[in-house]
Amino acid sequence: MAARAHNVAAAQQQNRALGGVPAMGKQQKAAMAGRPDPKNTRRALGDIGNVEANNRRAPLGDIANVVNARAAEGNRKPQPHEPVNRPVTRNFGAQLLKNAQEKAKNPAARPAVRRAHHVKPAPPPPEHVIEISSDSDVTKSEAGSVSSVRKYSRKKVVTTLSHVLSARSKFAAGITEEPAIQDIDKLDGDNQLAVVDYIEDIYKFYKVAENECRASDYMDSQEEINAKMRGILIDWILEVHQKFDLMPESLYLTVYIIDMYLSLQSVLRRELQLVGVSALLIACKYEEIWAPEVNDFILISDSAYTREQILKMEKAILNRLEWNLTVPTPYVFLVRFAKAASSSDHKNDKEMENTVFFFAELALLQYGLVQSKPSMVAAAAVYAARLTLKKTPLWTDTLKHHTGFTEAQLMDAAKILVASHSTAPDSKLKVVYKKYSSEKLGGVALRPPATDLCK
Repeated sequence: MAARAHNVAAAQQQNRALGGVPAMGKQQKAAMAGRPDPKNTRRALGDIGNVEANNRRAPLGDIANVVNARAAEGNRKPQPHEPVNRPVTRNFGAQLLKNAQEKAKNPAARPAVRRAHHVKPAPPPPEHVIEISSDSDVTKSEAGSVSSVRKYSRKKVVTTLSHVLSARSKFAAGITEEPAIQDIDKLDGDNQLAVVDYIEDIYKFYKVAENECRASDYMDSQEEINAKMRGILIDWILEVHQKFDLMPESLYLTVYIIDMYLSLQSVLRRELQLVGVSALLIACKYEEIWAPEVNDFILISDSAYTREQILKMEKAILNRLEWNLTVPTPYVFLVRFAKAASSSDHKNDKEMENTVFFFAELALLQYGLVQSKPSMVAAAAVYAARLTLKKTPLWTDTLKHHTGFTEAQLMDAAKILVASHSTAPDSKLKVVYKKYSSEKLGGVALRPPATDLCK
């Protein structure tokens, strides 16, 4: 039996070397099986499986041993990546089975699977990064550069002996030198609403614009009204303005609208108050955030006019003025001139401010100042206030620079305001006097008028 098996194995090995699967003949089958039936085939039992020799199938490659059946056809050499095919002998099969069992028992001993080595892409070369510094750093650097420029561009100051002696004498006497024209905007550098960079140009424009929109002497052209009636109307407007707690801009714009309309249109006596109500309505719509309604004006005028009459007059005024309401009133100049007249003492500044606005509202009642420039009326109010408060000097170089007027130019208008202050306690038009006699506004109207100084 051993000799037969050896012969069979040798024949199979010879056939496999030729590239085919060994075919079993009838004699071989009979010799192996010992049976006379040539149709029956015997399955060769291996240690790792049974291979059917009659079907010419390649052995199963589940253990990485595959017979290359096509190697004999092309007589090509095995590629380096292809597995090497070798015949499965009894000893080789036993060895493979043993290795498989050991791998099953010890998973850690399995050969590591090679993975494709992924080469990480090289990082891109670093770009040039521009650092953006903060505003504070930029400001500091700019300040440093400016200071350095000033440091090296400043001319050498030559101090004489007489200058030194004069400075020592003034210092010993407590005299400090101040510039003739003070910078009144130096404290508002950080206030964006003060528009320090453009404020001078703005007031230059106001000075030009005030000449183009000024009322003329219209009383001669009015048949049924006079200056006294106008004063009564303005006094009532001042009272309504105070009750509604409106902005000061609304008050001065209302008086401007009334005077401009009366200088362009003849008005009946019974419609004079209607003109005042409609002018106040227009000014409130232009200046106020929450303007009073028409019904409020009807009630404040004791239902003297209907809603339709007020709106009709409003339309007539706007059409006659050609809707031109953006004009420089005395108020815009009062704010600037009062600032120029202020001092370092806050208490005195408040008193000066209240006195200036007291004379400015007294000026609204005076028909003699209708033809005057708004800037002159404002400057005269400041001058009259300084007369009343007995300020020295009465008119400084700073005030002359910002107002553009000298004392001689303001004297006539200031006399009218001081005279109005002196007659205010006995006058029938006491709204302004009562308003500025209150403790809230410092009682500046109670101060004695400067009639002696204004002669």
